[in-house]
Amino acid sequence: MLDAAGAVFAEVGFHTATTRDIARRASANIAAINYYFRDKQGLYTEAVRLIYHDEDVKYPATPGVPDDAPADCRLRAFIHGFMHKLFDPERPAWHGRLLSRELFEPTEALDAIVAERIRPRYQLLRGIISDLLGAARTDALVRLCINSVIGQCLHYHHARHMLARLQPECPYGPHNAAELAEHVARFSLGAIAALARGGESRNA
Repeated sequence: MLDAAGAVFAEVGFHTATTRDIARRASANIAAINYYFRDKQGLYTEAVRLIYHDEDVKYPATPGVPDDAPADCRLRAFIHGFMHKLFDPERPAWHGRLLSRELFEPTEALDAIVAERIRPRYQLLRGIISDLLGAARTDALVRLCINSVIGQCLHYHHARHMLARLQPECPYGPHNAAELAEHVARFSLGAIAALARGGESRNA
């Protein structure tokens, strides 16, 4: 039911989708939606939850790196895990489409997903970057660094079709996700180190 619902929501959006179409796609009785999920919004929220649950199980936040590892190792692991999740060739096509719809046309499901799935990883990344910035850290600088790290990763995935036309000699996809992740990690670590040195100089 959730796979069928996710596919329908991804195709036509939350407001256009009907529980009748979803039940037909799932070869299920429409009454099952009300019984298990209460209503269309409940079904939609659980479909979005399913995406994050599956991805969190397959791609932990800092794969293979202990919590007490040096901050640069933790950031590199975070970026590699995130990039491989974005470019996972086994990721159902509706996952990405549905998440994109939710970001551009948010429903009340977004509040639940941010609280349950996204904020914990955000807080983890916040701690890593704070450690890297050291005495130079400020709330504003940490926020900007977080946005820069995540933005680079999302750019290679979300803009890949445009990049394929601008840079046809180097298409981006699962085959070079590790290479892209390493570039983002090196670029980010270099930039954060420079910001840390600049902050220390100003403080001195």
